[in-house]
Amino acid sequence: MRRPVIGITTYVEPARYTVWDLPVALLPYMYVEQVTRAGGQPVLLPPVGEPASLVGRLDGLILAGGGDIDPARYGEAEQPTTGYIRKFRDEAEFAVMEAALTARLPFLGICRGLQVLNVALGGTLHQHLPDVVGHTGHSPSPGSFGELPVHPVPGTRLAKALGGGPVDVPHYHHQAIDRLAADLTVTATADDGTVEAVELDAHDFTVAVQWHPEAATDCALFEALIAAC
Repeated sequence: MRRPVIGITTYVEPARYTVWDLPVALLPYMYVEQVTRAGGQPVLLPPVGEPASLVGRLDGLILAGGGDIDPARYGEAEQPTTGYIRKFRDEAEFAVMEAALTARLPFLGICRGLQVLNVALGGTLHQHLPDVVGHTGHSPSPGSFGELPVHPVPGTRLAKALGGGPVDVPHYHHQAIDRLAADLTVTATADDGTVEAVELDAHDFTVAVQWHPEAATDCALFEALIAAC
């Protein structure tokens, strides 16, 4: 039996490797390892051309983490704390998200991926979460994950994958859902009330989390995605 083909969106950023210093389409290798470990075949989808046209060739889709979405997409002005906006990536990922929803493709959104899903369906974001919750535990320092518990809602796809919780998971985000899109259901929260996971009830598997499961020791969410494929 062949491995399900899982498309994973990528960053485009300046990077240094061996003797080169160039703009690179890149993705932390943890995503690739987790998909492979769970039984899938990862395929990287850079935000160029028409990645949405590839949805019909995929068995599942992961929208990976990354910089902030342009706040104009949810009707707000950009705040000073908002950064690393890549409008070309927004354009590509909102298109591939719409195509995936139309095709009812099994979907896992991670960090930015959750935010794209919420905004695409009409929701909004807190542009700087520490201003809302009063602490920096969700993103403690540059390049370092924070460990905070989340509380899955019993009976959800998330709870079936992770157990009843609370579950300690790796965080690295300074934004989060403000107004929840009407079609989404909250499936996990942090102790401070931050929305940490959502699901789209009308689909068999459209799950998104605000934390970073690719950095976790287990691959439960990736296994759930592969099983849905």
